[in-house]
Amino acid sequence: MRGRPVDDTTGRSTEFDVRRFRNTLAKYASGVTVISGWHGGEPVGFTCQSFYSVSLEPPLVSFSVTTSSTTYPRLRASGHFAVNVLADDQRELSDKFARSGTDKWSGVSWSPSPRGIPVIDGTLTWLDCEIWDEHRAGDHFIVVGHVDALGPREWPDRDPLIFYDSTYCHLEVRSRTRMARSSAGSRSTCGSA
Repeated sequence: MRGRPVDDTTGRSTEFDVRRFRNTLAKYASGVTVISGWHGGEPVGFTCQSFYSVSLEPPLVSFSVTTSSTTYPRLRASGHFAVNVLADDQRELSDKFARSGTDKWSGVSWSPSPRGIPVIDGTLTWLDCEIWDEHRAGDHFIVVGHVDALGPREWPDRDPLIFYDSTYCHLEVRSRTRMARSSAGSRSTCGSA
């Protein structure tokens, strides 16, 4: 059910403030991924923050992509995609795949997943998926994927790439071994750290 936005101080209906909405959503921290696939024998991909799990049985994940994307329609045509979970030291890779009209794969090392989807070497992990469903929601598509294969069982001892308040952040995640040696726990910094 749709209603008119309500001013949080007066309770009265107002015109919707898109900038305020965007700034509000920026307060939600998210991991950063690159969604990759094939089109015409060439790898395609784009940076995506709106990735999340949907179901364990069956194994489903989802991401959202703008309807104006030039990459997603090419990826959609194959019916498959991979989710590459980026590490903290892959900020430049995130920026590269966020740009339109460039050769995003130039200089990027990758390997094929079991299905042959390009997965970026050196990411924290990856998921190989088949497009299960798609819904149009406003100016985005919500894409649901069935997970058919997972990245390696051993994960690198690196931190995830985090995006918060319109900037990259560093989240220091300590392994159990490091936690046992240190009572400092976890810490995070945002900005150019």
